Amino acid sequence: MPPLLAIPFPAIDPVAVAIGPLAIKWYALAYIVGLVGGWYYAKRLAAAASLWGPVRRPSAADIDDLIVWVALGVVLGGRIGYVLFYNLSAYLANPSEILAIWRGGMSFHGGFLGAVLALVLFARARDLNPYAMLDLAAVVVPIGLFFGRIANFVNGELWGRPAPDFPYAVVFPGGGPVPRHPSQLYEAATEGLILFVVMAFAARRFGFRRPGLLGGIFVLGYAIARTACEVFREPDPQLGFLFGTHFPVLGGGITMGMLLCLPMALVGLVFIVRALRGATRPVPRRGEEPVESGAPSA
Repeated sequence: MPPLLAIPFPAIDPVAVAIGPLAIKWYALAYIVGLVGGWYYAKRLAAAASLWGPVRRPSAADIDDLIVWVALGVVLGGRIGYVLFYNLSAYLANPSEILAIWRGGMSFHGGFLGAVLALVLFARARDLNPYAMLDLAAVVVPIGLFFGRIANFVNGELWGRPAPDFPYAVVFPGGGPVPRHPSQLYEAATEGLILFVVMAFAARRFGFRRPGLLGGIFVLGYAIARTACEVFREPDPQLGFLFGTHFPVLGGGITMGMLLCLPMALVGLVFIVRALRGATRPVPRRGEEPVESGAPSA
């Protein structure tokens, strides 16, 4: 019997769709929905000429190709980031496990860096503004974050810290008999839903005319949301609290997630300041007129 102040974990099959031997799990489905939803929203934003001003906007074909680049960047970066940041010693002992992605182990911060690299390389290959491409991705990324965190909850993973007196605590199958914060849902609400609304408003208010501004807002917003949620999330067992365990306000101490969010917040602030000062605006080449929105480049 679960404790009185607790919600039993819903018995949800981790396999969302099964057709014969083919099984699609909720986590994989979350990736697919996030990528497809981001692709559709990005095409809508790219088609709105009024949002771009003098910044050259990507074509519909560019967005179709970009989704492949970003997907590879997210998967490779997410896996490499998890290996380096969260479990390096274990993977050095068993290098073959690095490729076993189906067994779990992805890092958002690593996936973020992989996606950024993919976006920059793609922008250079297509003669697009790299900052503007980062802005476009920043507006649509919360879609994937929302569904990804919901999938974490369905899988009963990345659960929260013990909360025996919290009326909406959940007893997770792998988390022992102690009621815990459903921190995955906190992250889905903040990093996903709230950040999506913030970015949608910012896109309407500022557009992509100041390259780097929307990207900076997203990075700063995510760092704040993730740090706040880390207070309720159980640290990774192989790492625990890194330091500062005597700070009660942190609920235990500094986690790897908090530590990785600090440089993200600083980078976000730098992007915002540079964009507002006009340092990232496209400069016409000598003898050329400014590129109008949607016009092909020379």
